[in-house]
Amino acid sequence: MQAQMIEFMGNHWVLFMALGVILGLLTYNLLVGDKGSVDPVAATALINQQDAAVVDVRPAADFAKGHILHATNIPMNGFKNQTGALAKYKDKPIIVTCRSGSQSQAACHVLRKAGFPDVYNLKGGVLAWESANLPLTRKKR
Repeated sequence: MQAQMIEFMGNHWVLFMALGVILGLLTYNLLVGDKGSVDPVAATALINQQDAAVVDVRPAADFAKGHILHATNIPMNGFKNQTGALAKYKDKPIIVTCRSGSQSQAACHVLRKAGFPDVYNLKGGVLAWESANLPLTRKKR
């Protein structure tokens, strides 16, 4: 049985290497990858207890359809050039959100690189916020 397993692994070494890489990436994601992310409940606590700022990186049209109360809209296209507009929040936690949490992760990276120390990605984005039955508003700031 052991000889057959070794022969099988030898014949399909590419698949086993891919399996090893995938397992390594999953382990990394579980141990390190989610630091700097918050779920909607933790985001609410940051907003209420530490006066965290919310930055929504969705396009303006999506933002107008509904956003987290008091959020600032800075669409992802051109985000790098507009980080200066967030300088007033440098001493506060910043929660960055988008539709599903993927674009906001990139925006978090840009903010950290620009020297913002306390930046969080909203895991699951506005979709997760809505799923948690938390309110959205259409009011302009």
